[in-house]
Amino acid sequence: MALDGAFLSLLRDEIERGVLDARIDKIYQPSKEEIILLLRGREGVRRLLLSANASGARVHFTNETVENPKTPPMFCMLLRKHLGSGRLVAVRQQGMDRILFLDFETYNEFGDRVIITLALEIMGRHSNLIVVDQNGKIIDAIKRVNEEMSSVRMILPGLSYSLPPAQDKLSLLEDDIEEIVKRIRNGKDGEISKCILGTVEGVSPLLTREVAHYVTRGEHKFKSELGESQYDRLSFALGQLRLVLEQKQPVPTMVLDLEGKPKDFSFVEIRQYGHMMLTKKYDTLSSLLDGFYSERDRMERMKQRSHDLLKLIVNLNDRIVRKLDLQRQELAQSKNREHLKICGDLLSANLYQLQKGMTLAKVENFYEEGSPLVEIKLDPALTPVQNSQKYYAEYRKADTAEKKLRELIAKGEEELVYVDSIFDAITRTNSESELAAIKSELAAEGYIKNIRAKKQKPEKLKPKRYRSSDGFTILVGRNNVQNDELTLRTAKGNDMWLHTQKIPGSHTVVLSEGREISNQALEQAAIIAAYNSRAQDSAQVPVDYTLIRNVKKPHGAKPGMVIYETYQTAYVTPDRELVESLEEKK
Repeated sequence: MALDGAFLSLLRDEIERGVLDARIDKIYQPSKEEIILLLRGREGVRRLLLSANASGARVHFTNETVENPKTPPMFCMLLRKHLGSGRLVAVRQQGMDRILFLDFETYNEFGDRVIITLALEIMGRHSNLIVVDQNGKIIDAIKRVNEEMSSVRMILPGLSYSLPPAQDKLSLLEDDIEEIVKRIRNGKDGEISKCILGTVEGVSPLLTREVAHYVTRGEHKFKSELGESQYDRLSFALGQLRLVLEQKQPVPTMVLDLEGKPKDFSFVEIRQYGHMMLTKKYDTLSSLLDGFYSERDRMERMKQRSHDLLKLIVNLNDRIVRKLDLQRQELAQSKNREHLKICGDLLSANLYQLQKGMTLAKVENFYEEGSPLVEIKLDPALTPVQNSQKYYAEYRKADTAEKKLRELIAKGEEELVYVDSIFDAITRTNSESELAAIKSELAAEGYIKNIRAKKQKPEKLKPKRYRSSDGFTILVGRNNVQNDELTLRTAKGNDMWLHTQKIPGSHTVVLSEGREISNQALEQAAIIAAYNSRAQDSAQVPVDYTLIRNVKKPHGAKPGMVIYETYQTAYVTPDRELVESLEEKK
């Protein structure tokens, strides 16, 4: 990620302006590697997040509310003991290193005024949050590093705090721009962005690629291929970065993929991706980081939780498929039942020539033209009558089995469609409440145990709500239970119902509200229905539509399962931008 030393220097200024001289009100440790300080100042209480997480080490103000453990971890208790109601008196950064020092003025157990420093080191998997006393001794760290883990720099209580080894790089703020360009020119050859990265202190790969993109006008070039005009552009680009840092005028920018998923961030505008990525600007660096990491962490939590549920659904699907295969094999065997009845009839007609102890009977088959001889196996332990009755019993068993198997196969196929719809719904969930609703549905259907307390009801979700360009309300179910609610209770006779044809997806309803539904509203509703289905990334998706009065739910059918006979079909291509523009935000 792009939380480099340059970004941190701007964050330092933002934190200093926001909470300098503020006092610590409360300290929380919501997770193993994260601390939240509630700082009370002139402008109220601000929540400052300090994270030493390897994949998301950072510091910024946050508005996100997280659940704290009932029992505070030991490191949290240590911070409360040493920082208490300490006052933030300084926010420091060593050059352009990714280390931020927060100095707090507080009092020790003897009542003496002391300075306790929190050193947040943002260095990937080596990230750490270290508590240092005014004598430079380590009180403790959120991650202790012993001799076995690192022989170069140990982080243990009682040891002196020392900075990580410095890199031989030049600073955008302290060194001359022309000196930086000269070192790049005289250094080893390579891709220009990597040459900048190896020369300039405190810049991320994203930032150096952005500079290289400007210098080469988007071409992929090595340093040896640059001309004088391009080195002039390099000097200008680095000068502009210095100006942003000196004037402290960042442009907080998030980079997202075309599906809206956060990918990266920076303190300057990012143009290197062209139309391959989207960008979104924020008012402050903290709101940018808060938005980026809260969305990313939410997606990671969703990915993990939905993964477990998807695994359960896949296993359930496989079990149903195996059961259906066995039932179809049994059904194929039961189709031979007429032969069993014929054997019983032929044995009954020839009892006079059969005796107990025979293993084979050769009799004329009067059911076929010419009455050819057929061989029928006999059980020597049974009498001729008992042998004929045995064939009749097997016939009746096979006849009953066929009827039962056809019912079981039909139910199994319906269940397979239902499970497939659950799988589709899980892949399209965007919140934990949606996932919880699906779990509740599965528990109600007996597929999983309901781990919720009986008194604890799941959050009541409302359907997705859209408004067509000409003002018609369009509702979309989030799960099967909500699909039933929407189709069978919310919608009325003249409302229009839509669903992707033979493709798992959400029930979609256009509310007529006493008007005739326009073709434009119908087309947009079809696009919305296609987008909220498994065919989201397909083209020319068939969407069936009919008046709600034509949609029926069979008795005993699974949630979300309906039937309809009178309908028309529209072919549309899902359009994410259109769907998002029509969605009514909360």
